[in-house]
Amino acid sequence: MEDYEVNDKTLALCSLENKTRVYEENGSFIVDKSANEIMENSCSYFGSSLEGRQKGTQKLIGVSYKAPVIVEETKDIIFFPTSSPRSKSCSWLRSSKINNYYYRGGKLIVEFTNGDKVIVDASYGVIDNQIIRAMKLEMALRSRKLQQKRVN
Repeated sequence: MEDYEVNDKTLALCSLENKTRVYEENGSFIVDKSANEIMENSCSYFGSSLEGRQKGTQKLIGVSYKAPVIVEETKDIIFFPTSSPRSKSCSWLRSSKINNYYYRGGKLIVEFTNGDKVIVDASYGVIDNQIIRAMKLEMALRSRKLQQKRVN
């Protein structure tokens, strides 16, 4: 598969050099683009750029390095990078679909709400911090939506 946009079933975009293993609620498959290219295309599909989404995150919660991004606002689709998005090994995880994460056999395992598990090339502390940042972004987004409802 060559073209793919993140959607409400997407759990993770796991980097495989110049390809990506996409995890969705009903299985996984390979896309012939990097995880960052998929994120860029997905942000463009929903009306922005990855850089624009990162700047939006900085405005909302003050985070600029390894910033989580709102890919699609109406469905609260928020992803965070496992490392610098400039890195070819950067993967992207959907914060609201993570059930648990833990070490097993020296590897960090991220378990999703559907029971799927992926090995992530990041430390527990990095993932913990990224989830906290994504939750802050989600709270800021919800707060903004509530304010808009009150105005209307």
